[in-house]
Amino acid sequence: MIELLAPAGDLQKLKVAIDYGADACYIGGELFGLRTASASFTIDNIKEALEYAHSRGKKVYLVLNIIPHNEDIEQLKQYLEEIKGLPIDGFIVSDPGTLKLIRESLGYVEIHLSTQANTTSAASAAFWADQGVKRIILARELNLEEISHIVKTVPELDFEVFVHGAMCMSYSGRCLISSFLTGRDANRGDCAQSCRWRYHLVEEKRPGEYFPIEETEQGTAIMSSKDLAALPILDQVIQTGVKSLKLEGRNKSIFYVASIVRIYREAIDRIERGEYHYEDLYDEMLKVSHRDYSTGFFMGHPDQAQNYGDKGYIRDYQFVGRVLDYDDTTGRALIEQRNHFKLGDEMEAFGPDYRLVRFQVNDIMSTQGQAQESAPHPMQQLWLTMPKVEPGDLIRRPSSN
Repeated sequence: MIELLAPAGDLQKLKVAIDYGADACYIGGELFGLRTASASFTIDNIKEALEYAHSRGKKVYLVLNIIPHNEDIEQLKQYLEEIKGLPIDGFIVSDPGTLKLIRESLGYVEIHLSTQANTTSAASAAFWADQGVKRIILARELNLEEISHIVKTVPELDFEVFVHGAMCMSYSGRCLISSFLTGRDANRGDCAQSCRWRYHLVEEKRPGEYFPIEETEQGTAIMSSKDLAALPILDQVIQTGVKSLKLEGRNKSIFYVASIVRIYREAIDRIERGEYHYEDLYDEMLKVSHRDYSTGFFMGHPDQAQNYGDKGYIRDYQFVGRVLDYDDTTGRALIEQRNHFKLGDEMEAFGPDYRLVRFQVNDIMSTQGQAQESAPHPMQQLWLTMPKVEPGDLIRRPSSN
């Protein structure tokens, strides 16, 4: 069985990912993960996450993949003592020193080697196997043939690859641009995403005069990559023998997590049934906020992996609410509203198991029974008449509404 591994930036996102079909989630604590500034779990959160996942037969992996400096080591030792005894299913690390400290503090636990370690050959994989690593998250710069060779050459290891999400233009995510420009160290969990900024040219003798660097009429984004989407070749990725397919996005919303997990869950299920077709899934994928997509390095050198035009997100659909309850007697759903919508808007509600219902907003009623023409206030609870939905389903609308 192939594992679908989802990102979880907080406890709610973890629950959504599992409910929508993830086999496992990777999370970061408040320290030592590469998204600690904006996506982290307290010790109590980790305990609740483990209980929620394990009660449903799912797994949770903890990310400890920063590249630590001397000043980080004592704090890392203290953190390992705090999480000692928690039934975490695996630890994602990139640094040999961190691996050594985990072994000294926690004993034999399952270690997954981060993509930050840049494993690109069977020889490197075999070395890490000798260090007691159980799984390697391969570098994103490998093509399908290289991945297949590594998997076959080092059968004692499990292998994992990223199949969807944001791509970094630096080598396997090891980037210094943010540190140089802002003092925020991407390799210690504080990337400013400087590669996504707009840049201008300044001539030495003309300070204050900013000349645009233009490759097209939309400008340039030579350091900004397209998003990875392996969906069109997912069957070929699985044929390499990897054990886990990883989705990127611990900073993403519950709308993103639910949408992408359900798409790849359905794709994997179709492949396992021997009836893979992805065109409708790809259309669904376009409804999630994204940059232009590419298949990354899987098919060889990614000649079309950079966003030479507009580097911004494409948002054709907007997340408008989450279903809290459904009243079969009245045919109304109680929703928690997230973005503005109004009477007459065309909507779609979706849930796990690839369910989808379409409807038009014909009435909006507050929980106090007052009719409304629109829903302008985020997080307001409202009743909407709609076809049968389930608690936990999400609602979206075209941005053109």
